[in-house]
Amino acid sequence: MLVLAVSTVDIVLLVLLIVVAALAAAGYAGATRRAKAGERALLEQLQTAERGLAQAHATDKGWDRALLEAAARDAVAARFGNVPINGMQLVQVIDRPGTDADQAVFRVETGDGEEHRITLGRTGGVWGAA
Repeated sequence: MLVLAVSTVDIVLLVLLIVVAALAAAGYAGATRRAKAGERALLEQLQTAERGLAQAHATDKGWDRALLEAAARDAVAARFGNVPINGMQLVQVIDRPGTDADQAVFRVETGDGEEHRITLGRTGGVWGAA
């Protein structure tokens, strides 16, 4: 017959091992949650910076924001009908040599909650869907 002798020291060591493992698992879970929250915040900051850079570039090139937005609204209406627009952001400016090769890209959120990219081009000084 096999008899296992378990001493008090063995029990204490086993309990300590379980406590350390539980603390490590809790720490890992907390660090993962913080990292995901940090990623979301960083992504929001990056999108804000992207919009700011696109707007600054457009302004620097003398592009009229009101004309660009009106052209983007017209492009949305032509593509999706008279759907309401919840939000519109200029996200990219493509400034090629000459003016007829210029493009502006908008991120548009429509009333149905969908997000679309609308690319505008300029021909003869007039902005329209590319």
